Amino acid sequence: MDDEDREARQAFINGIRGEGSGQDMEEAVRAEAGAAVKQDETGWVVRILDQSGASEGDDDVVEEVKGFLDLAHANAFARAYVRDSIERCRVPGAADRDVLQSWFAFGENAEVVDAGEDGWKSSTELDDFVSSPATPMERDWRALDPRRLVSDEELAGPPDEDGLDDDDEAFVAEVIRRRQDGQQ
Repeated sequence: MDDEDREARQAFINGIRGEGSGQDMEEAVRAEAGAAVKQDETGWVVRILDQSGASEGDDDVVEEVKGFLDLAHANAFARAYVRDSIERCRVPGAADRDVLQSWFAFGENAEVVDAGEDGWKSSTELDDFVSSPATPMERDWRALDPRRLVSDEELAGPPDEDGLDDDDEAFVAEVIRRRQDGQQ
């Protein structure tokens, strides 16, 4: 969150508390709405961090995954990504402490950028993740990856040359034929 967003959020909070003038309250509401629109335009971003320190640069950022629909979507992706990373560090018969040490040495962490207190944090669930192996569904971050989302236009495919969808016409003709024959 940049300084402008922090100021807008603080002004909004002060307005709710009744601190400041009515004009301050209006400015705060407008600023908060502007910050929300700003986030909606860019989408939420999840930053993948290399725990081993082997990544290029000083920040250990492996990649930034962009385009999440909302904060809940970004949080779910980050959670599943870390869950999967911990499971990849788990070896049969390893103690919880060993799994955690392995994850800190070789695993990947994920954080939702600019989410503040509302963003998912791995530190809140690490003990649970380490103590109980994940199900395949809990690890499936790929299903939540926004880079895999497909629009309705892409699903429909390219339009037919005559502008009509022949597949739909054939289906309707078959339904009519079966109804006329008395079949269901």
